Amino acid sequence: MSDPTPDPATEAFVRHRNLLFTVAYEMLGSAVDAEDVLQETWLRWVKVDLAEVRDQRAYLVRITTRQALNRLRTMTRRKEAYVGPWLPEPLLTTPDVAEDAELAESMSMALMLVLETLSPTERAVFVLREAFDVSYEEIAEAVGKSPAAVRQIAYRARRHVDARRPRETVSASETRAVLESFQRALDTGDLQGLLDVLAPEIVLVGDGGGVKQAALRPINGADKVARYIIGGTGRTKSTITTHHTVVNGNPALVMRVDGELDGVMAIRVEDARITGLYYVRNPEKLTRIESETPITLH
Repeated sequence: MSDPTPDPATEAFVRHRNLLFTVAYEMLGSAVDAEDVLQETWLRWVKVDLAEVRDQRAYLVRITTRQALNRLRTMTRRKEAYVGPWLPEPLLTTPDVAEDAELAESMSMALMLVLETLSPTERAVFVLREAFDVSYEEIAEAVGKSPAAVRQIAYRARRHVDARRPRETVSASETRAVLESFQRALDTGDLQGLLDVLAPEIVLVGDGGGVKQAALRPINGADKVARYIIGGTGRTKSTITTHHTVVNGNPALVMRVDGELDGVMAIRVEDARITGLYYVRNPEKLTRIESETPITLH
C-alpha cells in the first residue's frame, strides 16, 4: 500500500510553482523557456537536503534565477539569429492579475520589451528586486555578486528602465477605452479613426519570426503605422475578426482570420493615445492564448 503522505520536496515545489514560473518568465519573456527552467529547477531541488534549507521559497527562487540566467545567455544568441524583431511570448492571464496594478505593469508587453535592453544580470536583479521585492542579500546569492554590487546594478537598471517606461501608470479601464476606439477603426478600415487614436510618435513592433509576415523592423509615426495596418488587413479577402482579451495582465486584442488564431496585439497607452503597438504573429508564441496561465508575485 502506498504512503499517502506527500513528499516534502514535491509539496514545496508545487506550492511555489506559480511564483517560480513568473520569476522565470519575467526574466526570459518566454513561457516555453520558463517551463524548461522549472524542469531544471526541479531536478536540482530534489537533490537538496531539506533539513539544511532555512527558507524554501528563497532557495527555490535562487535555483530558478540561476537556471534562468543560464538560459537567458543562450537566448541572447538565439535572438541575434531571429528573423525580424523579437517580442515576448504573450500569456492569457487570470482576471486577478489585471486587478493587481503592480503585477500587471511588471508583466506588460511594454515593460518586458524594455527589460530586453538590459544585460542578463541587470535583468535578473531588476526583476527580483522591483517585481518580487527580494532582498539584496538573497539576490547576491542568486546572481553570484556581492550585496554592494547588486545594489549598484539595481540602481543602474532602475534608472535605465525608468528612462524608457511610460511616464505614468494608466488604468486598465483607460487602456480598454483606447483599445475599443482602436478596434472600431481597425474593424471598419477607418484611417482617420486610427490616426485619432495613435500618438504621433507611435512605434509598431511586429513579430512573425520568419514564419508569418510581419514588419522586419519597427515602424515609426502615426501615418505610417495606420497605413500599414489598413493595408495589411485590406489585402485579404478572408474574414478578419478581433476580440478583447487580457494578455500579461493588460487589455489586448486577439485577431482571427477565418476563425483561426492569427495574432495578438498589445498596446502601450500614454495621454489617452497609443504610443506602442506590439503585434505577435509567430505561431510558436501563441500557444498560451487559448488557456489562462496562473502567475503571482508571492
